[in-house]
Amino acid sequence: MVHFIGFSLVKRSLKRNMAERTLIVDHLKLRYEGLFNTAELYNMIGAYFFENGYNWSEPYNQEKATSEGRQIEMVLEPNKSVSDFYKFVVRIKINGTDIRAVEVEHEDKAVQLDHGVLHLTFDGYLVADRKGKWKDKPWKYFLGLALSKYFYKNKDDKFSKLLEQNIAEIHQLIKNYLNMVNYTYSPHHDGPEL
Repeated sequence: MVHFIGFSLVKRSLKRNMAERTLIVDHLKLRYEGLFNTAELYNMIGAYFFENGYNWSEPYNQEKATSEGRQIEMVLEPNKSVSDFYKFVVRIKINGTDIRAVEVEHEDKAVQLDHGVLHLTFDGYLVADRKGKWKDKPWKYFLGLALSKYFYKNKDDKFSKLLEQNIAEIHQLIKNYLNMVNYTYSPHHDGPEL
């Protein structure tokens, strides 16, 4: 009897988490090689999602020290409930390679920055039935499918465009930040220049 109750609870919790995910933004990429501040970049991404009402999730964060420099692998998954039925999930994969700390002179002051290669990949998902209420009975599943396909199509389109806009904003914000750093660094030169 105990096994049956345990199985029933597991089965119910699995059903609850089975929401329909639609991929809206697929592998939008950004590559950058040069100077940046890792902590500042991370804080800027977090601040953007916090200011826009997202919940923060970071399922993977690993850093390795190698002879070429630090290697960073990170997956960020901020999410936001936009209605009782829909939720946005943004997945940002950050891979940093050959990241070395360098000292750069800017406005006659020494500034500590990082130099390396960044690869960022953005994915955006529109999650329907975020609580799983329309999946537990076949008739509810059919009704929910019919409602979302025929009656709420405009909401799907509206939320899809809003999610695309949010991802385009954070993508542009990161591009602006990385291109805003106007320092010059040459690893073969005795000292950094402006």
